Amino acid sequence: MKTIYLHGLGQTSADWTKTIEKLDDAENSVCPELTKINREEKVTYRGLYTAFSDECSRYDSPIMLCGLSLGAVLALNYAIDNPGRVGALVLVAAQYKMPKFTLKIQNIIFRMMPENAFKQTGLSKRNTISLCDTMSELDFSGSLDKIICPTLIICGEKDSANKKAAAELAEKIKNAKLTIVGKAGHEINIDAPEKLAEILQEFYGSL
Repeated sequence: MKTIYLHGLGQTSADWTKTIEKLDDAENSVCPELTKINREEKVTYRGLYTAFSDECSRYDSPIMLCGLSLGAVLALNYAIDNPGRVGALVLVAAQYKMPKFTLKIQNIIFRMMPENAFKQTGLSKRNTISLCDTMSELDFSGSLDKIICPTLIICGEKDSANKKAAAELAEKIKNAKLTIVGKAGHEINIDAPEKLAEILQEFYGSL
């Protein structure tokens, strides 16, 4: 079974490397570069999600999805739309109803940053702002009951912005459980890659 790992906004696929290399089934892991699979000149959430869905269609069912932040939103969206194709779901630092005020403040900060600050992310300043703008209306509250696969919700102990949503997701999704990673922040695949690998390995082994 293929496992697709999805990085967050501002990250690249390389940020999953230290976690994936510690897993027993690393050879069946795929980590697409989200900025490269997008086919539109102007990046929007809908366009990125469509490109990601096409990427998933390349693999036989079932697939496993593991996403962080933006990647978790994409994984959650896909599991809702395609419950029969997803065998297991891992959501790291996830939101299911986008915090509009936080995204607005984030975009104000992005507008003040120089263009070269966005180079390593693979997205231009304009496209980063466009992506966040088009995510602001996302709300999966009424669709979480469509997820039928075993689900693991993971959040860093220091990730105060996402702990509430993580707890709510664990309550609202059937067959879901919550794990809090001590001393880790938002980017757990960077802050605690080996601990994250241990958690994932235990979850995969329970399936």
